[in-house]
Amino acid sequence: MSSPVLSIRGLTTEFVTPAGVVKAVNDVSWDLYPGETLGVVGESGSGKSVTAMSILGLVQSPPGRIVAGEILFDGRDLLTMSARVLRQLRGSQIGMIFQDPMTSLNPVLTVGQQIAEALQLHDRGLSREQARARSIELLTMVGVPNPEGRYDQYPHEHSGGMRQRAMIAMAIANDPKVLIADEPTTALDVTIQAQVLDVLRTAQERTDAATILITHDLGLIAEHADRVIVMYGGKVVEVADVLSVFAAPRHPYTLGLMTSLPRLDVELERLDPIPGSPPSLIDLPTGCSFHPRCRVSKGRDVCRTQVPPLYEVGGGQRAACHFSEEVPAEMAVAARAMGTDAGNGAP
Repeated sequence: MSSPVLSIRGLTTEFVTPAGVVKAVNDVSWDLYPGETLGVVGESGSGKSVTAMSILGLVQSPPGRIVAGEILFDGRDLLTMSARVLRQLRGSQIGMIFQDPMTSLNPVLTVGQQIAEALQLHDRGLSREQARARSIELLTMVGVPNPEGRYDQYPHEHSGGMRQRAMIAMAIANDPKVLIADEPTTALDVTIQAQVLDVLRTAQERTDAATILITHDLGLIAEHADRVIVMYGGKVVEVADVLSVFAAPRHPYTLGLMTSLPRLDVELERLDPIPGSPPSLIDLPTGCSFHPRCRVSKGRDVCRTQVPPLYEVGGGQRAACHFSEEVPAEMAVAARAMGTDAGNGAP
């Protein structure tokens, strides 16, 4: 396997609040390889978006602070770079597609002006006419109809899907090596979601960017990701290729995410949701933070007292569970309880 284009090592990001210190990202490590799509999945509050903001240097301080770790991009640590150098990398080498384009786009500038600005910021020799031509080319690439006319329109004159396409155009304007998409379809209806994801896939192919797809939607992960990072309570709890995660999850939380979703390929008698709520990031449970909600733990002392590392469970798959070998049996039990013949396969 080639060398990673982006490596996170021991990243810990906290937020100081009146109620206490929120450990939003807690000793997270993973790699992103050239050309791949890495899916990052988990419930709200699991640390997905804060990880992305940490990569980009966009964690607001105060109250946020990165207290440990390295973020290596092409071998250089982003956390030790000056603000000026990091600004040069953002938009040129690392592109970002935010969750809500209406709040990410400037309402007083036209969509075309904002794309052109992203181009000229990183290429001072680009003339206004050249920037306009390239912006229209990008709008055409992402499927915006009548790109010449849309160039001169303001964000409020675009639909949600068109705004998100414009955000993708801006993110890929300078052919970045890494593209981060943070919940890129959350605010869109299902039909537009599919169109935007097709655009995102096309953009990735055109730029050959390694992509981080952050989402809570396992369906998107199954369709678009090559590898999957599952996060819970600010930590990585499972890492695997996408087929392994859906065919044979080895962490109880990953299994819980799968059994709590409706399926189109089988008729379910009922869903099997994860009991309880995500943990407080101010006061995490001792031991494995998932043990209060876990169907595998069964109250065993080791789950309550010892934080599990990411154990190698075979085939490059890793899971932070003391009893990962018991998860397949629980998967079969869950399948029978839900009225299905098998508990595997992508949702």
